[in-house]
Amino acid sequence: MDVYAQSQGSGMTYADAVRTLYSLGNEVQTAKLGLERVSRLLVALGSPHLELRVVHVAGTNGKGSTSAMIESGLRAAGYRTGLYTSPHLEEPTERISILGSAVSRDDFARAFELVHSTAQALLRSGELDLHPTYFECVTAMAFVVFREARLDWVVLEVGLGGRLDATNVVHPKLCVITAIDLDHQSYLGDTLAKIAAEKAGILKAGVPAVFSPQPEEAGRVLASAAKGTVTWAGNVAIQNVRVDARGSRFEVDGMEVRCPLPGRHQIDNARTAALALKQLGVSVDGIASVRWPGRLERVGEHPDMILDGAHNPSGARALAAYIREFYSGRRIWLVYGVMGDKDVGEMTALLFPLAQRLVLTRPENARAMPPERIPAQNATITHSIPEALQAAHEAEPNDAVFITGSLYVVGEARSLLVR
Repeated sequence: MDVYAQSQGSGMTYADAVRTLYSLGNEVQTAKLGLERVSRLLVALGSPHLELRVVHVAGTNGKGSTSAMIESGLRAAGYRTGLYTSPHLEEPTERISILGSAVSRDDFARAFELVHSTAQALLRSGELDLHPTYFECVTAMAFVVFREARLDWVVLEVGLGGRLDATNVVHPKLCVITAIDLDHQSYLGDTLAKIAAEKAGILKAGVPAVFSPQPEEAGRVLASAAKGTVTWAGNVAIQNVRVDARGSRFEVDGMEVRCPLPGRHQIDNARTAALALKQLGVSVDGIASVRWPGRLERVGEHPDMILDGAHNPSGARALAAYIREFYSGRRIWLVYGVMGDKDVGEMTALLFPLAQRLVLTRPENARAMPPERIPAQNATITHSIPEALQAAHEAEPNDAVFITGSLYVVGEARSLLVR
């Protein structure tokens, strides 16, 4: 990648890059919503974001799955594609993918070295007052990598909110907003209307948009904020729906869609992705080959071992519905850990009654809630993911083990279970 020749560093390793990134602080707790800092950084990098054809995706639930489906459809149609998502499950390279594969550790390190050295130069000159945050750095890195890869399309997932998110510097060709729900209220507001207004901040004049089915309160805000032609996925009927434990098939707007991501909740995500692809003039066939780890992902059999990153009430409702529909009559093990800033009451009320065996745990993350604080009865308390998985080894072949509560839990478990 020729752009890395601009870097003034001394050959930073991947381990150095990750260590320095993490030294910038937790990406949620240190989030500084606003575009001024990332905009100055990108100008100094040659404005790589302005050279990309972008589909910009915001939302509370399903935005990662929907982004992955849109990228898969574009790639299957023969386009050179990039996908930017967050958070990662196992390592940061996952956030930046080209043609369906995460960037190499070497390219990640070189991109960070360029972004970091540019930020340091801006700090020395007084053009920046603070070093860009973890998320701002990785976002800038993605733009640099995508520009150098000469892509046809980039699918860009918002990190937090939309209006002031670091990704909201692009000039997209299409905007997509998936289902809105209460999450990150301390940053985005404590009502659906306030959160919807933040998500709607990605909408641009004259740029078409596709909206997933929305709660009425959120839908009203999106309708008033719309600045271009809008396709409301909830107004486009789906027919001939067939669902099993491994995915779904349905028809929408004359298109037959096959979604390999499990759970009825993925039907709305796939419907939204299909309508987005139609807006782009692309076949929906590529949705059938999408991969999105950590979301009702089966990683073992006899017993079934299923990872799901449900970390808010909507995610817990979707997981509970899946368990009731496809695992009724089987003994359910629930391995559960959660971040300390979550209101766990509603999530545990949805999930814990479904479990005959409950194992509480915590990931290696300073923000994790101590398992003793998770409200539960008759639970096995463990203090690490390896210890929790060891407890779940008592499951019998016909049992099902669901590992959930946080993407951090899922990522750590996945690194141990998927070789």
